[in-house]
Amino acid sequence: MTAAIGSLLTTNPLVTWFLLINLLTIVLYGADKMAAREGMRRVPEATLLVFGVTGGWPGAIVGQQLFRHKTQKQPFKKYFFISVVVSIAMMAVVYHLSSYSSLY
Repeated sequence: MTAAIGSLLTTNPLVTWFLLINLLTIVLYGADKMAAREGMRRVPEATLLVFGVTGGWPGAIVGQQLFRHKTQKQPFKKYFFISVVVSIAMMAVVYHLSSYSSLY
């Protein structure tokens, strides 16, 4: 089982990136929630948005629901939605360019 997971991760760097960025994004949301509760230094919203736009938006959604964090703050919700749209658009462009370049 471990070998199968390892071979999955090493065969395609995009799969590895997607899994790692989502895992890190969930961890960041958890760390920010803990910092908010403890009155400690918070993770900047810009950092959370950058992790989302670079492919970690599914992890961000999981982190928001899991930790009940950043689900009501209106400016952040708007920026987060925009970051999801931008991320999906970027993924579509990359997919289109990679399938177009494979034709030649």
